[in-house]
Amino acid sequence: MRRTILSENHQDAITQFDKNELRVSLSYKDLKAEFSGTPEAVLQSLVSFLARQIPALDLAKKLSLNYEVVQLAEEFQDYIKITPEGPIVLSSADRKLSDRQILCLQLVGQRIAFESGRSGTSSSTSLSELQEKTGMIPKTLSSRLSELSKEGRVARESKPEGNAYRITTQGINALIEDLGKKKGARS
Repeated sequence: MRRTILSENHQDAITQFDKNELRVSLSYKDLKAEFSGTPEAVLQSLVSFLARQIPALDLAKKLSLNYEVVQLAEEFQDYIKITPEGPIVLSSADRKLSDRQILCLQLVGQRIAFESGRSGTSSSTSLSELQEKTGMIPKTLSSRLSELSKEGRVARESKPEGNAYRITTQGINALIEDLGKKKGARS
């Protein structure tokens, strides 16, 4: 079944289908394209189409660094799981993680949970939540957060209930490199 909804000004129409698929129609100058499928597949097709048809977008994409929630989930799926209680970092005897890596992974997990709508009202995490989730003693936790903040890997946000911390894009990039080196050393 197909249903069309008109916006208030009746100029834009949104067509809904009963299937669990997203459909997007796009026109740019004399080009027209339609995409349908899962939201992830449609987004990838749309970005690819725009990069091919508008070369300046492709150049901008090559120069920009931004991690979408799908990329983060794929990159860190072996280290982070999102539970009803919030994100958790998986550690095992064969995969020894440093305190800094555990903290960064916990903050990445919070960002994934927030951006995917699975947890919380913010991508940042309070000091007490970090202590609870990581099990680190307060002095160690504060020292590692201070180091990571000075390096630009973690940002501190002042909130009425106290400071909260979130991972930065630079922090995600550095964590990917750190964990990649660790994987290479094990292979």
